[in-house]
Amino acid sequence: MKESYFDELLNIKTGKDQMGMPRSIHYHRYEPTPYGALQELFQVYELKKNDRVVDFGCGKGRLNFFTHYLFGSTVIGIEMNEEFYQEAIENRENYFKKKKGRRSAIEFHCCLAEEYEIHPGDNVFYFFNPFSVQIFMKIINNILFSLEFSPRNIEIVLYYSSDDYVHYLENHPLFELQKEINLSGEYEHNVYERFLVYGLTY
Repeated sequence: MKESYFDELLNIKTGKDQMGMPRSIHYHRYEPTPYGALQELFQVYELKKNDRVVDFGCGKGRLNFFTHYLFGSTVIGIEMNEEFYQEAIENRENYFKKKKGRRSAIEFHCCLAEEYEIHPGDNVFYFFNPFSVQIFMKIINNILFSLEFSPRNIEIVLYYSSDDYVHYLENHPLFELQKEINLSGEYEHNVYERFLVYGLTY
């Protein structure tokens, strides 16, 4: 119900059709974050209009559009699958037919996640377990490297995170867990159905 309702509200199509196979063991299959989970996240985790959110493995852009719809934040989607990328671009066209705003507030880049050049304004980084911890570690290093030139507060948001991601951040000297959001209803009996928000220790 929520999936189709919000897709219609936003004038987009982000359903689970066309799952496709990943190109390697390092990249996982496409699956959008459930709208119900996003609703629970954003009840306790609010973004600001001047935030720049990067969604690694954005698929067709569901998080991008829902986040922009709620907060007006700039949201960048990184997607390596060209078909999903094209669908995300089409979704953006349809979204802005109904929603007023700057089209530049929603960007999509078709590239490998670790090849995305971190923008000095990017400050929230979202991961729905899109790839192996080896790729995740490379991206975290890219983020930290960008802080050397543009110091700022950043946050890492994990959904349905692998134990490897959590272990890496828990043992990283520069990150600490700031918020844990356990989901309710149909999700509450699955320990992985949660959001974890990590921030810098300084």
